Amino acid sequence: MAKLLSVGIDIGTSTTQMILSELVIENTSSSFSVPSISITDKEVIYKSDIIFTPIGDDNLIQADKIQQFVSDQYKKAGITSEEIQTGAIIITGETVRKENSRAVADVLSGYAGDFVVATAGPDLESIIAGKGSGAYSYSEKNRCVTMNYDIGGGTTNLVVFDDGVTIDTACFDIGGRLIKVDKQNVIGYISPKYTDIINKEGIQLKVGQKIDLAELDKLFDIVVEVLENLAGIGEKNKYFDLLVTNKSLKTLQVPDYISFSGGVADFIDREKKDNLFQFGDVGILLGQRIKKSKIFNQFNVLESAETIRATVVGAGSHTTSVSGSTIMYKGDLFPLKNIPVVKISPEETSQANLSEVIDQKIQWFEVEEDTKTVAISFEGDKNPSYAYIQRLADSIVDGVGKLIQQDYPIIIIIKEDMAKALGHNLFSKLPKGYQFICIDSVIVNDGDYIDIGQPISNGQALPVVIKTLVFN
Repeated sequence: MAKLLSVGIDIGTSTTQMILSELVIENTSSSFSVPSISITDKEVIYKSDIIFTPIGDDNLIQADKIQQFVSDQYKKAGITSEEIQTGAIIITGETVRKENSRAVADVLSGYAGDFVVATAGPDLESIIAGKGSGAYSYSEKNRCVTMNYDIGGGTTNLVVFDDGVTIDTACFDIGGRLIKVDKQNVIGYISPKYTDIINKEGIQLKVGQKIDLAELDKLFDIVVEVLENLAGIGEKNKYFDLLVTNKSLKTLQVPDYISFSGGVADFIDREKKDNLFQFGDVGILLGQRIKKSKIFNQFNVLESAETIRATVVGAGSHTTSVSGSTIMYKGDLFPLKNIPVVKISPEETSQANLSEVIDQKIQWFEVEEDTKTVAISFEGDKNPSYAYIQRLADSIVDGVGKLIQQDYPIIIIIKEDMAKALGHNLFSKLPKGYQFICIDSVIVNDGDYIDIGQPISNGQALPVVIKTLVFN
């Protein structure tokens, strides 16, 4: 048994927070079968304070203040960045649209630990929040379809799980901090999309004026109807498409259960009437309005394991997977970070000119005739013949000629459980002592990036984080 210390940092539209988790890695097979290395337990061992995300007058994220926050929390937890072995920094909601979001992610990634992923994007955020909320595990355990709404300050992220498999995600510009108010309940900010709806519908909400709850409810009638539409309730609202962030749901599958997470979810089940604008926004009122929606009348609503902390718990406990037992690697390569992935489709794998296909895709990453390290992904075969493995290894070695010329390590990712056999074949064909990694049971796509950590469990397994970097 081995343990990994994982960090999750969530920089959201409204709040920033951090957690530390302990991941337990074990061989779950019997002594008479092939080792099966997997993450068997996840425990959150530290939850940070929650602060408002520091945004300067220039509307940019204040990286120095977030860095100081992380430093303070590490001290409170009694750990150093050198002890962190995996994890993720997630920049979410409207924050990811800040001009300096990529730079902030890169700075914090190196500061938070050597193997901490810096990532962003609504699809990944939806999945991570759904895992942190418990919707994923409930779907997997009960073999059912669950949908999680993660409603934060700037966006609502949705994910649909079927029997523990992610089948769809979506993101909408619906959130609690898209209207801000001051201590006198005077409106200081209204998001552009909300402004568009307000103007077209003649709703009496305006920056500089005191907020009118009856008028606010007219706006909420529209945005809540859009949330109902996503669950298959009612006719499509005319502002549905306007409120889409990146894409809507494609699946027509009606969920068996629905759950809610995010900061707004804290007020769906909690009546709070003393200070409706204590956070300087309309999140409390939005949560209370959602509680009255048709979703609660027509669906079984699950109690979430986490609400405001769903994304950060997902980031700290659910972004790392393990490739083990049938892996093969040669050389002192680890950790590897930010390796771009090129995916070879099954159709391309079956082509006679496979080596040319590999070479052409590697050229995507050439800059002034200088290549860079890339990871090449294949589906593989569930029951590969020796001839299949031999042909694949030959094609790989021929196709990565430019990488070999420049002494870049060869990184191969296989979906099916065949990395060891392919690795042995590659070892016999590559130059003597050449560095390479061949891992399996990992699913990636073109445009993804992969991080591979130091070997664990006596070298039998490698911690792997797959990143989809999307900055809007």
